Amino acid sequence: MRLWRRLLLLASAIWLSGCAVVFDARNLGTNVRLAQTPDQQGCPTPFQRSQKAVYLLWGLIPASQPSLEQVLASQVTGTDEITQLRIRVRSRFTDLLITGLTGGLVVPRSVTFEGCVVPGSG
Repeated sequence: MRLWRRLLLLASAIWLSGCAVVFDARNLGTNVRLAQTPDQQGCPTPFQRSQKAVYLLWGLIPASQPSLEQVLASQVTGTDEITQLRIRVRSRFTDLLITGLTGGLVVPRSVTFEGCVVPGSG
């Protein structure tokens, strides 16, 4: 019976590790769109960048947050624009393993930024 209690406690710690990553695009310095324009043909320069978000104490305290501003600023130069922006936050196997081994005290999340860089119109 003790094994079941421990497994239930471990599963609860993983399930309750409620971490939230907030991305605010209202004050970005680059021109970003979630969709492509109707006249755009394909994606001339796709990009994909991954970063880690790490939380402590079952997701209550953010230890490190990925920076949307830095990722997008590193992709564009001059009047270039970013279209088809997609942000995925997920727990990979290694993230779950670390969460389980630490009992939820350290909770990493993998954040992937994907999009397309197109030349600006200006």
